[in-house]
Amino acid sequence: MRSMPSSYEMVAPRSLHDALGLMAKEPGLWTPVAGGTEVMVQFGAGRLMPTRFVSIRKIDELRGIAQTETELRIGAGCTYADLRRDAIVGTDFPLLSTAAAWTGSIANQNRGTLGGNIVNASPAADSLPALLVYEAELVLVSVRGERRVRYGDFHVGYKKTLLAPDELIRTIVLPRRYVGWLSVARKVGPRNAQAISKLCMAALARMDRGRIAEIRVAFGSMAPMPLRMRGVESSLNGQQISSETIRKARRALEAEVSPIDDIRSTRAYRIAVAGNLLEEFLRGVTSNDTLSRWNVSPAAEAVRTMLSCCGSTAWAEAMVAARPFAYEASVLERAGEIWRGMSESDWDEAFRSHPRIGERHADRATTAASAKWSEGEQRGVAESEDAVKRAIAEGNRRYEERFGRIFIVCATGKKPEEILSILERRLANNEAMEMRESAAQQEEIMQLRLAKWLRTEAGA
Repeated sequence: MRSMPSSYEMVAPRSLHDALGLMAKEPGLWTPVAGGTEVMVQFGAGRLMPTRFVSIRKIDELRGIAQTETELRIGAGCTYADLRRDAIVGTDFPLLSTAAAWTGSIANQNRGTLGGNIVNASPAADSLPALLVYEAELVLVSVRGERRVRYGDFHVGYKKTLLAPDELIRTIVLPRRYVGWLSVARKVGPRNAQAISKLCMAALARMDRGRIAEIRVAFGSMAPMPLRMRGVESSLNGQQISSETIRKARRALEAEVSPIDDIRSTRAYRIAVAGNLLEEFLRGVTSNDTLSRWNVSPAAEAVRTMLSCCGSTAWAEAMVAARPFAYEASVLERAGEIWRGMSESDWDEAFRSHPRIGERHADRATTAASAKWSEGEQRGVAESEDAVKRAIAEGNRRYEERFGRIFIVCATGKKPEEILSILERRLANNEAMEMRESAAQQEEIMQLRLAKWLRTEAGA
């Protein structure tokens, strides 16, 4: 049975001062609501108890992301879309940016807020393990003033927090000390987004001459609240990564947690998968020599390497800014996220780094490795019959006349006749549809080239 709107009352104060005054006047009787994503789930299911809501969604004092030399300050009313778009979050705090991309649908990301996710206190929330490993602090505010608490102390039990009935979270504060640390975020579920996690992990490590100088590990969906794995960290700090080190870390994990069986997963499954994710992270930080060298190479050299994989300068610079990467999967995942967030002009720059299908030279050369890879990718067209080559050349001409740029297709594994058929089909696209399809093809090319580079020295 659905809830009845007449059972609820909502007010929308114009300022933080007004909202706090209302909550102080009647502590515990007003429930703050920002994005309302969790409230609407409960409302639609008929499980939302009659109450009075105070909307804080449009209060400017709770929005905005500001940085100092030592801190990043995120307003509790910032949405997940805000986090995804912010350049500093993406470069200095990639775990939080990745978790924001996992959280619900695009519509939910446009409404759901980081502060709301924290106060909702779900042990399965995707963003909370990232806040634990980044050692976030929360600024809590009421008419009595402000207080600052460690996020690691904020959750005191299942759906229970330190927040007083008349308080709001004003700001999430992240120390800017993790640049250069290896990091990974992992989510296990039916799919990455729009699904509650069976298990999620965030991990950071700072390496020093082959040893783990410092490490942070946190899990969601493993306990009644998000959990920082201090026993695991203690077993790893100062250690070289070896099979024995990993075995000890897995034993420490098993001793530190005791998850329950529930509708999403079993205790045994969660412990096994958590151990696998931890082991994957530990083995990854030292497993790829190509990636390890690139992580510490000079910025200009590292950008040039990335330009071999994708000809967008902004994309290559963003990839370098996101260093270091713990292992190959992190590179591929972040590369796609950055590419999809680029502007159409950045996409077009990458398109122009490729030769036309059936030709040898690009209008705008990038690197020798890029030219070599293009030649290999288009070998099938180069060796095709003359009639097919002429048809593709004519299709290229018509395409450029229609769209004003070259035709982009991932030619790897495709026969010339298949490429010609794709070209003819895409000539019927409108501009917006064709730009999206071209960008998707470029991303496919980029991912294949990154995989080649990671496994060979060709892209160095």
